[in-house]
Amino acid sequence: MTLTKQNIESLLALCQEGNRLAQLEVYNRYQHAMFNTSLRIVKDAATAEDVMQESFITAFEKLSSFKGEASFGSWLKRIVVNNSISQYRKSQRFTSIPDHTYIETEVDITMEGLSEEEYANLKVKQLLSCMDQLHDSYREILTLHFIEGYDYEEVCEILKISYANCRTLISRAKDSLRKKILINYEY
Repeated sequence: MTLTKQNIESLLALCQEGNRLAQLEVYNRYQHAMFNTSLRIVKDAATAEDVMQESFITAFEKLSSFKGEASFGSWLKRIVVNNSISQYRKSQRFTSIPDHTYIETEVDITMEGLSEEEYANLKVKQLLSCMDQLHDSYREILTLHFIEGYDYEEVCEILKISYANCRTLISRAKDSLRKKILINYEY
């Protein structure tokens, strides 16, 4: 049986033995999803690529700590999210932020000729554009909760905040996002 047809459990067993081909197969199976996860947090393709690769290295080094309680993909995603947040926070230490910076998005809203899918994609782009305008902590918590799908307890653990603080931040972030949407896309 070739490596591409093996199930993930047998691939992980080979990875623990140091099999480079098995590691490459695991990398190939998960790289796109992990890159996208990192990119949504760090907002830079080159940095996301670095974080993703470092996360795979970490995962392969710590594979013995993978208990199998969650899927391997979830375990790996947690590593990528934690590394992405850490990298993003490091990069923010050195970035000067002007008082009121608003990203202006030019979107041609002509409904004629748009299919339902094109219209939905336009709405998603508008929503993501508005999310990019949010304060970093709001954007980060909404990304983890709504885009990455973590529940409140998992978000609390990742961000190292209390449950009450998590619920408050998500509520405030949603309110802020609603306001941005209303301001940017009233039509």
